[in-house]
Amino acid sequence: MSGKALNIGDQFPNFTAETSEGHIDFYDWMQDSWAILFSHPADYTPVCTTELARVAALVPEFQRRGVKPIALSCDNVESHKGWIEDIKSFGKLSSFAYPIIADDKRELALKFNMLDKDEINAEGIPLTCRAVFVVDDKKKLRLSILYPATTGRNFDEILRVIDSLQLTQTKSVATPADWKQGGKCMVLPTVKAEDVPKLFPDGIETIELPSGKSYLRITPQP
Repeated sequence: MSGKALNIGDQFPNFTAETSEGHIDFYDWMQDSWAILFSHPADYTPVCTTELARVAALVPEFQRRGVKPIALSCDNVESHKGWIEDIKSFGKLSSFAYPIIADDKRELALKFNMLDKDEINAEGIPLTCRAVFVVDDKKKLRLSILYPATTGRNFDEILRVIDSLQLTQTKSVATPADWKQGGKCMVLPTVKAEDVPKLFPDGIETIELPSGKSYLRITPQP
């Protein structure tokens, strides 16, 4: 029986697990940081190796945003430790600075609905899909993405979304399609015209539309 599907804004459940860096309690491990939990079908697999190497190279970028990465794969700790050496070699990495959760019994994969029923291993058991969960410092789920086992993730996109989440959490803006850090933002429809000068001292631009409605308001990133 799989777990209940998690929705954006839900409290992310706590759990304990064995990892490549020892036993953890997820909340205690997070402390006051954000976290990105991303799952993998299995150790010693090609796409997963590229992904974990990419995240290891991006650890400084995650740290700069106050985000702790943690991976999950359906093999045991000893397997993870051996695999890390391959990941470091492939990525030309001198270190590997985040833990990999051992989920060889697939308990967490079931709990968080991470199984890909279309991808089956040699024993006929579904593989873990490529799930991404971004959890904020209040332990709320802020982003959930599910990729099939055959498609590697774009971690530049995940960093972009984290930038948007952290910006829009504190400013009265939303980020448009293809936005990147430093790009122009959209003023929220809930912002009243009289509040614009105080909230957006750099001014706003209202786009004229056939409808005559003034809902497309652009401002430099606050």
